[in-house]
Amino acid sequence: MKFICEQSELQKALVTVSKAVTQKTTIPILKGILLNLEGNFLTLSASDLDISIEKKIEIKGLEDGTCVVPSRLFIDIIRKLPDEVVEFSLIELNQLLIKTSKTEFNITTFSGDEFPKITQHENENNFFTMDKNVFKDMVRKTSFAASLEDTKGLIVGILIEREKDSFNMIALDGFRMAVVREKISNEKEENIIIPAKLMDEMSRIITDEDPKEDVKFYIDTKKSLVSFDKTKVVLRLLEGEFIKYKDILPKDIKIKIKVSKRNLQEAIERAALFSREGRNNLIKFTISDTLLVITSKSEEGHLREETEIEKIGEDLEIGFNHKYILDVLKAVDDEDLIMEFNTPTSPMIIKREKDDYYEYLVLPVRING
Repeated sequence: MKFICEQSELQKALVTVSKAVTQKTTIPILKGILLNLEGNFLTLSASDLDISIEKKIEIKGLEDGTCVVPSRLFIDIIRKLPDEVVEFSLIELNQLLIKTSKTEFNITTFSGDEFPKITQHENENNFFTMDKNVFKDMVRKTSFAASLEDTKGLIVGILIEREKDSFNMIALDGFRMAVVREKISNEKEENIIIPAKLMDEMSRIITDEDPKEDVKFYIDTKKSLVSFDKTKVVLRLLEGEFIKYKDILPKDIKIKIKVSKRNLQEAIERAALFSREGRNNLIKFTISDTLLVITSKSEEGHLREETEIEKIGEDLEIGFNHKYILDVLKAVDDEDLIMEFNTPTSPMIIKREKDDYYEYLVLPVRING
């Protein structure tokens, strides 16, 4: 194997594939990055078996070949090289020679025979496409609501629900739930569940260099292959039936308020200065007439703040974990929000004023005195 490429191009590709490298494995080959040269294209691959990434870049190929390089060392070497043309040569035995105008490195490589095949997938006919920016926005608006505890089963994942006229993402952790809906016609109706942490990684990999290019999903029984920008990502699917989330959403609403998202977020952030010192990060909402009064207290002090609202329905006093509400407010971009309530022990819904693109459910915290 022998090729020439720009340091900056190779470093950029390594940033992408390195997200799938693991050092916590009993399989030594997975600590490396596979380099495969065919003609003028170099393909870099990495995998931790949950997520696998393959990135193809155009270079000047001189002799085809393949090898696995130790990821940490190789990435550090490339990062510290000057921004100029670099020459790579696989020489005697298993040594990779890396040369610039003034520097030479010689590192030990490994055979790629045992490296997992990343881009194999069984069913090329089962796929769908969507705008990459829409996909990234939907992940940003849902992934924070998934459980972080691996023992919680399927709720560590995001449900991707393809309905006839809607593409939905749903995440929940037992205390809050996020539902985001995009109006998309789907030829096939199906559900898949992908771990939220893998969806976050893939969302970060997707760049804005070519915003017109769609993200393409190929679906198998145990994995999904996602293709974009000369990059392929294979994600492990979670197996099983997701919680029937539609049954959790309240059917009847007794109280509805309209509030400025900015004013509400700033008020809760101030209330959090005291509530984070107390139990359950508790803040209290008192809804009356045209005001939402937010209060919080701890041994160090207390806060009371008024926020103007428009209200339909009864008055209400209800408590929440401030973190769960702030997570929602940081994820949405609308100027005004609708908040819906029933009783002090029933979940609250946060949604858009104009449509049902997103819907967030937050469970209350019991107020003692």
